[in-house]
Amino acid sequence: MTLAKQPVLVVGSVAIDWIITPTDEREESVGGAATYFSMAASYFSPVRLVGVVGQDFPDTAINDLRGAGVDLDGLEVQQDGLTFRWKGRYHEGMNDRDTLETHLNCFEQFSPKLPAAYRDSSVLFLANIQPKLQIDVLEQVERPKIVGLDTMNLWIDIAHDELLEALRRVDVLLINREEALQLSAKNNVAAAAREIQKFGPKWLVIKQGEYGALLFEPGGSVFAAPAMPLENVVDPTGAGDSFAGGFMGSLAHSGELSSTAVRTAVLWGSAMASFCVQGFSYDRLTGLPRDAVTSRHAEFVQMMALDRGR
Repeated sequence: MTLAKQPVLVVGSVAIDWIITPTDEREESVGGAATYFSMAASYFSPVRLVGVVGQDFPDTAINDLRGAGVDLDGLEVQQDGLTFRWKGRYHEGMNDRDTLETHLNCFEQFSPKLPAAYRDSSVLFLANIQPKLQIDVLEQVERPKIVGLDTMNLWIDIAHDELLEALRRVDVLLINREEALQLSAKNNVAAAAREIQKFGPKWLVIKQGEYGALLFEPGGSVFAAPAMPLENVVDPTGAGDSFAGGFMGSLAHSGELSSTAVRTAVLWGSAMASFCVQGFSYDRLTGLPRDAVTSRHAEFVQMMALDRGR
């Protein structure tokens, strides 16, 4: 797979995390939705990143992103500020976590301003930020061909009307099961999906962690993809954002929203998420050989095959 001509633009958080798992701990773990997204998407398409960090953001992370070919002209560095920081503890099994500390720092006043060269981006991903900011970004991009969006329970609760306004202008929504139920006010995933599609996004991806992902398509078709069964999960942080990076990067590579292209993107997203959880931060998303990425994708295809030629 070679990089597509059309870049994917991502707008979202860049952070420093303090991660505690049942077996390990990392105090200065670079994270943030836009970071994970960019590292995963870079295997499929050029990436443009818009975000904000403080003077404490490590130069090594800047070098890693640039080394992956990520365009950082849209990353604002506030020399008198501190980077968004989050501290969390995972429970046994890694399915649940507690937020111990959140310090928005310079991210609290984040107001995305796209460089002029970014405004012609044909593929746009609005990571989990305030819906008002997502709308502001949509106003700055000229004629995007494919727009994806992520959100969270907080915005569904406190910025519901603005979120619905943003959803009317996107093609794909990527959320988890709990968010889908809350947003739709339904009590099962299938009913939730149909309700959410009425809000605007014709394509809906519902992420289910270790149980995989469901894709609800225009017209009623459903595609189910498994998660990779892994014996050792090191750090689940960023798995959903890495999924989004692989997913949107694949769409940028294909340049279309056909059923085949979107289903293929789900598998690429699943592959990148499976790499992410095998290390802290974006450790496993750095410097992956091309054949390792394609082999992981092939494993997903084989898991779903009815006939393996036996």
